[in-house]
Amino acid sequence: MDTSEYGFDPTYGYSLEQLLAVNTPKEPKDFDNFWQTRYRKALTVAPQPHTRIVNENKLGWRLFEISYTSTDNTTIRGWLLLPGSGVIKRGFVVGHGYCGRDEPDFHLPFKNAALLFPCFRGLALSSQPSISSEPYYHILHNINQADRYILGGCVEDVWLAVSALLHLFPDTAGHLGYLGISFSGGIGALALPWEQRIARGHLNTPTFGHHPLRLKLTTKGSGHSLQQFYRNHKKQTLKTLRYYDAALAAKRITIPIHCACAIFDPCVAPPGQFAIYNALAGTKQLFTLNAGHHNYADQKQQELELINELDAFFAPLND
Repeated sequence: MDTSEYGFDPTYGYSLEQLLAVNTPKEPKDFDNFWQTRYRKALTVAPQPHTRIVNENKLGWRLFEISYTSTDNTTIRGWLLLPGSGVIKRGFVVGHGYCGRDEPDFHLPFKNAALLFPCFRGLALSSQPSISSEPYYHILHNINQADRYILGGCVEDVWLAVSALLHLFPDTAGHLGYLGISFSGGIGALALPWEQRIARGHLNTPTFGHHPLRLKLTTKGSGHSLQQFYRNHKKQTLKTLRYYDAALAAKRITIPIHCACAIFDPCVAPPGQFAIYNALAGTKQLFTLNAGHHNYADQKQQELELINELDAFFAPLND
């Protein structure tokens, strides 16, 4: 893999064996209470979802625009895909990377399913004047306040997405899945320990794992922004980020999880990704990517293999 464009080694010298041995950092004593309190409060919010048909047949799907209310009276916008015909037996919340998304993922293989693609607060369709949509600054929004930090709001957006799906399709209760990549992989890991309405989850190149290690490893993307801020605000940064460590949250996830973790990644350091996978307490499945956030020779083949695995992994939601 060519590393010349980065000026550093995106494997960080870790072999797969070493990646599978990465542990979790020390956790705050009130970690569980911090998140459980937020989850209980989020469940009191009425999502009030609104949908508008955009296309009756877009690549085999009925395409809708959707909006719902999240915490702090925040309006979250996104898309909803429904099958052209048949009974809706299951539902999925599908997150996005830190650059947001321009459209839903039409290629997902899930049949008989309602797919909700929310844009998390401050990003893409859910942009707002008070929050920068640039990942470099979004990641720092309210980082000086653990209970107001932007990532916590994005986690709550996941919980309210679940509430919105169940409001629209109550028969999918017990048959819901979550898929998150990069940014939303880390957000998903933070959301799922407390969210028992989700039965299965997939985390692809998840970020926010093992912050003390992540802050030391040269990187691009939002992690670089955090590192620069950390140099001048070490105590406050760690005081907040210890509550937003996806590896610590993963220790508490008990539902089956499928992970796609990369051994080479210039934007989300592989040791942080594997810290999340290694910490998972329940049934788990690993798909090892040759690289993340980087184009490579076998990428299309690996993406196809991954889609096939996910189709099988989420099949029990049909039961």
